[in-house]
Amino acid sequence: MSNPLSSSRPPLPPFDHDSAVAKVRAAEDAWNGRDPARIVLAYTADSRWRNRDEFLQGRKQIEAFLHRKWQREHDYRLIKELWAYNGNRIAVRFAYEWHDDTGQWFRAYGNENWAFDGQGLMEVRHASINDLAIPESERLFHWPQGKRPDHHPGLSQMGL
Repeated sequence: MSNPLSSSRPPLPPFDHDSAVAKVRAAEDAWNGRDPARIVLAYTADSRWRNRDEFLQGRKQIEAFLHRKWQREHDYRLIKELWAYNGNRIAVRFAYEWHDDTGQWFRAYGNENWAFDGQGLMEVRHASINDLAIPESERLFHWPQGKRPDHHPGLSQMGL
């Protein structure tokens, strides 16, 4: 039985268009599942992150961050879209919707830059994110909690 802490995460670099799209969708699906213990297995043990104004290193810090995130961001739904790729690097743009404890909805918009090791594990993640308060009536992401359905439009199709 393989060790899940050291296993590879296909697709592996160097990325072509199809493998980069598959990598982005796998990340989106994992984050929509909101299981921090599962998500961190896609990162190297010493992965480095910049998320807004927070700097993290290692799976333990990343997992704690994700737990805090989803204690605050309720009914989270995310769409990621490939922006660019080259070798072991992928750039994505994304949007996600969530509400806080008061019921205020937000749509967050952002970009991420990713670098992967040879096993397909993310070594570096830089995220820039802006939140926009929205009325519930302006929500666009209405699928049931979890993976975005395959037939649901992506960001470009939605004009985002």
